[in-house]
Amino acid sequence: MRLPRSGAGWTIAIFGALAVLLGALGLIWPEAQLRMLGFQVPAERTAGDYTGTFLTASSMASFNMGVYYLLAAATEWRVFYRFTVWFRLVTFTVFSITVLSGVAPGRFFSVAAWEGLGAVATAVGLWWDARRAGPARTAGDEAVGSATVPAGDAVS
Repeated sequence: MRLPRSGAGWTIAIFGALAVLLGALGLIWPEAQLRMLGFQVPAERTAGDYTGTFLTASSMASFNMGVYYLLAAATEWRVFYRFTVWFRLVTFTVFSITVLSGVAPGRFFSVAAWEGLGAVATAVGLWWDARRAGPARTAGDEAVGSATVPAGDAVS
């Protein structure tokens, strides 16, 4: 797997790696995952308690999403980077509301904060990468400085 070639790519790669690791943790040791999020872990589950089922589904989704993020970072798929900024901000909002409304314990806000900070970090990375590349060329304006384009975005 190739290392990211941009600041935004590194933010996506770090999030992807953590999503894979936390997804794997939830699949292998679900009690640890629940404790990390501030949820109670009863000694035994009652009939109709599908916490384990839901945690398995969430952990598998996290694992898969992490793989998608790592693939995007390896290919420098910048459209994906921009897309994630907006949807991670939506996720931050929904998770924050979940905590503020008392549906989730306060410690669950760490997940919301992770999403929000990740979105901001990727947005800053995209801005920084664009700034480092210099002014973009426009049609018929060859006098403008050359912008470096990541190989994944280059058109042959």
